[in-house]
Amino acid sequence: MAIIESITTQLVDLPTIRPHVLAMAALERRTLAIVRLRCSDGVEGVGEATSIGGLSYGGQSPEGVKLHIDSFMRPLLLNQRATNVHGAMALLDSHVQGNSFAKAAIETALLDAHGKRCGVSIADLLGGAVRNALPVLWTLASGDTGKDIEEAEALLSARRHRVFKLKLGRGALKEDLAHALEIQRALGGRAQIIVDVNQRWEEAEAAHGIAVLEAAGVALIEQPISRHNRAGMARLAARFVVPLMADEAFDGPEDAFELARQGAADVFSLKVLKAGGLYSVMRAAAVGDAAGVALYGGTMLEGTIGTLAGAHVFRTLPRLSWGTELFGPLLLQEDIVTEKPQYRDFKLEVPQGPGLGVTLDEDKLQFYSRDRQR
Repeated sequence: MAIIESITTQLVDLPTIRPHVLAMAALERRTLAIVRLRCSDGVEGVGEATSIGGLSYGGQSPEGVKLHIDSFMRPLLLNQRATNVHGAMALLDSHVQGNSFAKAAIETALLDAHGKRCGVSIADLLGGAVRNALPVLWTLASGDTGKDIEEAEALLSARRHRVFKLKLGRGALKEDLAHALEIQRALGGRAQIIVDVNQRWEEAEAAHGIAVLEAAGVALIEQPISRHNRAGMARLAARFVVPLMADEAFDGPEDAFELARQGAADVFSLKVLKAGGLYSVMRAAAVGDAAGVALYGGTMLEGTIGTLAGAHVFRTLPRLSWGTELFGPLLLQEDIVTEKPQYRDFKLEVPQGPGLGVTLDEDKLQFYSRDRQR
């Protein structure tokens, strides 16, 4: 019987290919918390947690993940059965409240190890895949309309992406709308455009903004108002035809139930870290399916390890109407795996090897480790 012998968490800082401008922050590097879980049978599993803009986006951070795993979760899990993923996660849930990012990284590492042990992918452990590749959009977030259009044209020509998300909410409403409308005019006949407001509009602003974007042919609008204003989301969803997607308002299955009950979203953005793990994502997806809410594979802009954790669970979902935004590795100048994921023909090709299907590049991992940089 394999037991958990050690758990280590390492902070890794990777540079981005360009500043990534969001409503709440401009990202020039990504900090990943890499979890390595070693078992008594010699098998190691890896997991990842990261966040968007540190604490400017939400209440969890890679630094917090490391602290909570090292101080609270590791002592609980050492000498537990490595093959009993549900048992390990139930033990954590009974002793540690919240901390979904850290729990998701640990669950990923347990599943990665067990997949390697059994010689099957994580998708196989979750019941099997219904697709081997996933449609992937790209976020246009340089902060410059002309540059965004040039970037999109190049990616269309390379057949890498044909759905583009625009980040709004950093400027005034009039400026946001002008930016979105210019890009929609330039690309709308050849690509699908969606927008993400990251909660920055008041409900009255959102009503005006959504009307303009709907008339222009924008396909989807993500989290236009505060996550706390579910009644407002329900009013907007009832008023407009263009689908509204819940992101910040949506973490796991309990949120899925309440949002569906209130009619407060047409689409759910599924995220492994926010949900607290892959199994929780599957539960949330099942609620959405039962309620007739469409599904979208979201991201926290993870590196390859976290991206592939999402990819494996999204591969198993019978319906994924809005594809995914698993482009995190493409935003990085460097990575910490020996082989980067392959993106072609507008899709991410998911590795078919055991577990996550990737191997850590030990040299890169150490070079970009925050401990080394000090």
